Amino acid sequence: MIVIPMKEGENIERALKRFKRKFEKTGVIRELRQRQAYIKPSVIKREQKKKAVYVQKLQLDEE
Repeated sequence: MIVIPMKEGENIERALKRFKRKFEKTGVIRELRQRQAYIKPSVIKREQKKKAVYVQKLQLDEE
């Protein structure tokens, strides 16, 4: 559970902003969206390889 202590005289908008930031860092929404559809392990591995190749190419081009 996320707890946001309110400081005395603090604006509610500011506290909401801090709450949203903390909530986003937990990754709950990202995980929820990921779990909406099943992705086969082979597809996940293929995507990871594709990303690794892309990153490696960027690093080689940088040098």
